[in-house]
Amino acid sequence: MTNGSKDKHKLVAPKRHFPDPKASKKKPSKPTAAKSSRSSAKRKRTPAKKAGFATRSMRALGRMIWWTGSRFAIVFGLVLGGFVAIDYRNLPDANSLMDERQRGSVTMLDHQGNTFAWRGDQFGGLVEPDTISPHLRNAVIATEDKRFYRHLGISPRGIAGAIRTNLREGRSAFDGHGGSTITQQVAKDVYFLDLPSKKRKLKEVPMSIAMELKYTKDEILAIYLNRAYLGSGTNGFEAASQRYFGKSAREVNPAEAAMLAGLLKAPTRYAPTRNLERSQERANLIIGLMEAQGYLTKSQATDARVNPAQLSEVARERAGGYFADWVMEAAPEFIIKDAKQDVVIKTTFDKRIQKSAEEALKYVFEEKVKQGSKAQAAIVVLSKDGAVRAMVGGRHTGAEGSFNRATQALRQTGSAFKTFVYAAALESGYQYDSVVLDEPITINIPGSGPWTPDNYLKGTYLGETTLTTALAKSINTTAVRVSEDIGRKRVEAVAHDFGINRDLAPGPALALGASESTLLEMTGAYAGILNSGRLAIPYGLTALTIQGDPEPLLGKSGGSGLRVINDRAAEQLTYMMNQVVETGTGRRAKLQDREVAGKTGTTNSARDAWFIGFTGDYVAGVWMGYDDNSKLSGVTGGGLPAEIWKETMLRVHQGMPATPLNMIRPVEPPSVPEPEIAKPAPREKKRQTAEKPFEKFEKKLDKRMKKIEDDAENILNQILNSLKKKN
Repeated sequence: MTNGSKDKHKLVAPKRHFPDPKASKKKPSKPTAAKSSRSSAKRKRTPAKKAGFATRSMRALGRMIWWTGSRFAIVFGLVLGGFVAIDYRNLPDANSLMDERQRGSVTMLDHQGNTFAWRGDQFGGLVEPDTISPHLRNAVIATEDKRFYRHLGISPRGIAGAIRTNLREGRSAFDGHGGSTITQQVAKDVYFLDLPSKKRKLKEVPMSIAMELKYTKDEILAIYLNRAYLGSGTNGFEAASQRYFGKSAREVNPAEAAMLAGLLKAPTRYAPTRNLERSQERANLIIGLMEAQGYLTKSQATDARVNPAQLSEVARERAGGYFADWVMEAAPEFIIKDAKQDVVIKTTFDKRIQKSAEEALKYVFEEKVKQGSKAQAAIVVLSKDGAVRAMVGGRHTGAEGSFNRATQALRQTGSAFKTFVYAAALESGYQYDSVVLDEPITINIPGSGPWTPDNYLKGTYLGETTLTTALAKSINTTAVRVSEDIGRKRVEAVAHDFGINRDLAPGPALALGASESTLLEMTGAYAGILNSGRLAIPYGLTALTIQGDPEPLLGKSGGSGLRVINDRAAEQLTYMMNQVVETGTGRRAKLQDREVAGKTGTTNSARDAWFIGFTGDYVAGVWMGYDDNSKLSGVTGGGLPAEIWKETMLRVHQGMPATPLNMIRPVEPPSVPEPEIAKPAPREKKRQTAEKPFEKFEKKLDKRMKKIEDDAENILNQILNSLKKKN
């Protein structure tokens, strides 16, 4: 047995405990210690059992959730995979998604071939992430999606951060910041832009994953860089860089790159052409992101902040906005508005003359108009063949689509229309020195009764006067009398032939400018007078070319046309208009170094004031009034409009030799009789009152001389008497 296995145990009887007979007879007063400990242990094990039950329950619930969730995830993954597969199969080649514009762009060149305005959807050409400035690529990624090269189309971390930001800012979880990746933004912009927000978010997920599978990261980024709208009609970073900085996206520095990337959040609000300071502040925020993410060193970031991006000269000037809008309206619609091709238009625009007109208008309103005035004004400057060189459609520089008072405002022409009355008269046989009557005239208008026009100075008449004086003084009665004599139809025909292309007012008030017209139309008609009596149609387009084509599609769209009045009549009319400036109502428009011809115009109740005139080189028109057609206070065509015209032409002709007007030159200008006034002139009263002191002095002198004579006679008598006594 001793050599048996170690696993075997000794056979030992178990100890047995027998009860003590004495002890069994006693009744213990307290439980034994063993019983007490067992009872306590029993009580302590009860919470543990409860905790174990709770743990087992939680584990069971977790297993159930995991089981359910895993199966849901599998189903969701299968469904998502199906949608991804469908989207993947339908995705086109990446290059076809680069340009999303619905219409082409229009680039406008001035008469020297320099760009001055853009219209339509600008697209500067395709760019790639590896061809643009590295600063621009880094700025876009730092701003929009810093984990772009690490995610598969969606970023759970970015979405969680966006939800947290929205809740912190008091919005609902999915309102405001979306946490979208660049890939999601491309998916939205290409396919889901018109969908409601929540539905769009659901569709973006499979499409973004499909794009990540179909395209490379650089292709996705290229689509984004070329499609992004960046304000002022620009699509893509190349167009925006050209628009704002006059350079390619390949050449932008860190400050310019930050400004362009800053436009992605709100292109219209942060456009530097709208508010440069606000755009620079946004750029500083982007510079901070680039520095924090390691794209810029501290010194580079500091330099970018100290030297913020600035607009190019062309973008800063924003010259020719009203002119550009007018050209867009006048150009063929099937090319400009319906076609998708990019178009280049060469125009007659002259930036120097445009600046002259804008500066003149600003100067007069700052120096000679009451501060806070709501009055408006417009200016047009043309060459004598009708080429429009400058256009100011209002007091403020015209943004795209602004109301253009030079081309869109129909206003009564007032006395500026009288020029066509006298043009018709000269063509009909009148001469510049023909005698006409300035006296009351009454005409019976069928259905309205008798009509009697007044002169500006009511109750004053010159009687017999010349045609030249009648125009210079802007006499109403003679204009009506001449119009009625030659016939209103003839006046209408001449006005239409000079380019007033609208219905004219019926009745004798035609001669006084009761008809409406635009400033451009009126100025173009006056250009016909400078053009020796030939029609000068205002035009701004000289060539229209589809970008990339060698030959223009269209050429000049206006210019000289048919003869309206003969050379002799044009020369006489020019002389008569010259006398308006030299001796008549337009004296404030006189230039010291060159000849000027023009005509003032003030409508009934002074709601419109005009001055249109020309030198040997340019014709300019100025209109002034209120948009709501209320009355001007103390303003006539010979006042502020003439001064605006003068200030414009002083700047336009600076440094230019004087060109004489093509007009007759009488040896002695016709006499201008003064109006007969019933009351004595103030000067005569002064002369009468000045004669009274002289009469008094003369009387005193007579009295003194008489006294001296009397005294001398007395002395002489005394001497004679004394001599007699001695004898």
